[in-house]
Amino acid sequence: MISTTRIFAYRAFGYTISSEIPLPELPSIKLENRLADITVKKADLTKLWSELSSEDNYFVVKENLVMFRIPEKAIFLIRNGNEICVSPITDLYDKYHRLFILGTCMGAILMQRKVLPLHGSAIAIDGRAYAIVGDSGAGKSTLASAFLSRGYQLLSDDVIPVTFSSGNVPIVIPAYPQQKLWMESLEQFGMDSDEYESIVERETKFAVPITNQFVNQPLPLAGIFELTKTEEDDVSLIQITNMQRFYTLFTHTYRNFFLAEAGLMDWHFATSAKMVNHLGIYQLKRPISRFTAHELVDVILSTITNKEANIQ
Repeated sequence: MISTTRIFAYRAFGYTISSEIPLPELPSIKLENRLADITVKKADLTKLWSELSSEDNYFVVKENLVMFRIPEKAIFLIRNGNEICVSPITDLYDKYHRLFILGTCMGAILMQRKVLPLHGSAIAIDGRAYAIVGDSGAGKSTLASAFLSRGYQLLSDDVIPVTFSSGNVPIVIPAYPQQKLWMESLEQFGMDSDEYESIVERETKFAVPITNQFVNQPLPLAGIFELTKTEEDDVSLIQITNMQRFYTLFTHTYRNFFLAEAGLMDWHFATSAKMVNHLGIYQLKRPISRFTAHELVDVILSTITNKEANIQ
C-alpha cells in the first residue's frame, strides 16, 4: 500500500509555499500543478547536523544554507532560498515548530533570495508602507495595533520583507495576517485574551488574527520609525541621519548575525544605500512609565504630514 503525504499550499511573504506541515496562520491557495516558490518538508536532519555543527553549536550558517537546533524541540534547515526542512526531536509537529518556520526560517529564506527582512511591524498609511522597527519588547506590535484601532491596515508583523521596484524604490511585501500581542496590550485595547491562542512558552503573549485590516498588495516603503524605550516622561522623536541610518538598518535586520557568514554583508550595505535615498528614518522614544501607543500614533502621523507638506 502506497502512503501519501498531504501537501498544504499557501501564499505569504510574496511567495507560494507548499508544506507537509500545516501552517494555519497563512492564507491558503490552490497551486494547480504549479511548483511552489518555497517548500516546507519533514526530514531527518540529525546526520547532516552532526557533520556540519560543532559541540554546543546552535547555528550553522554558510552561503545559501542555514541550520539551527532548538534543544529538545527540532533541527531546521533552510537552503537555496526555496527549501525549509524540519526534523523534530519528537514525532509531533506543533505550533512551536510553526513559530520558527514563520520566523527564523523565513528570515533566512528572504536573505537567500536577496530580500531584506526587517524586524518589526509594517503599517499602511494612505497607500504607503511605514515600518516600525526595534528590539524585542520595544512595543512594535502594540504600536501597530494602535494604528489598527484608528482604521489603518497591517502589512506585516515580526518579519518585514523589503524588495525594490524597477526604479529602485523600496517596496514592502505583505507577510501574513497575524499579530503577536502581550496580555497587557490586549487589555489596553479592550481585547479578551480568551479569544486568542497563546504563543508557545510565552503564556502571556497571544496570536491575534488580522482579517479585515490586512493589505495583501505590496506598497512603497516611505519611512522607518525605530521604537526605543526611555525613562523620561515625554515621547520624543528625532531624525536619524548620515551613516547612523546604515547602523539602524543593520541593527534591525531580522537575524542579522546570518549576514557575515552567509557572505551577504556587501549586499546588505548596497541594499541599505538604496533605501536611505528614498525614505526618512526616525528614532521614536516612548516612556516606560505609562501606556503611550495612541500618543505615538499621533507623533508618527504628524511627522508624515509635515514631511509631505515640506516636499510639496
